[in-house]
Amino acid sequence: MLVSEKTSLTEEIELLVQKYGNDRSSLLKILQDVQKNHRYISEFAQQEIARLLKIHPVEVYSVVSFYAFLNSKPKGRNIVRICRTITCDMKNKEAIAKAVERELGIKMGETTKDKKFTIEYANCLGLCDEGPAMAINERVYTKLTPEKAVEYLNSVK
Repeated sequence: MLVSEKTSLTEEIELLVQKYGNDRSSLLKILQDVQKNHRYISEFAQQEIARLLKIHPVEVYSVVSFYAFLNSKPKGRNIVRICRTITCDMKNKEAIAKAVERELGIKMGETTKDKKFTIEYANCLGLCDEGPAMAINERVYTKLTPEKAVEYLNSVK
C-alpha cells in the first residue's frame, strides 16, 4: 500500500467516524462501509479504526473475524457462499459445491486468478426449508440442483 493510499484510507475512515460517531457502537457500520468500498478490511484499516474509536485493535479484529460477511483478506468481486447446515447437507449440498468448484476451477475457500470469484461455505443462510441454498453476493438462490447453481453462477459472470 502506497503512502497516498494509506492517507486516503485514513481520511475515508475519519469521514466514516464523523458520519457514524466515535464510539464502540459505530464499529460495525464503519467496518461494513470499509468492506463495501474495498471488498475487505486490511490490517491497516483495522488499526486506524481502532485508533479513531479509541479501542484496542484486538476488538476490531474480533468483530471482523466473527462475522462471515466481513473479510480481513482480499476476496473476489463476487463471493459465492454455499450453505452447509445439516438440512442443506441432507439435500445434497455437496453436489452443489462440487459443481461450483468445477465451473470456477477453484476449491472451496479459494479465489479465481482474475479475482472475480471466491467460493466459501456459510454456516447458515436462513433458508433451511428451501435448501440447498447458495448466495452470490447479496442474492440468495434456493432449491438448487447442480445445474441451477452453475446457471446462476454464469448469469453473474
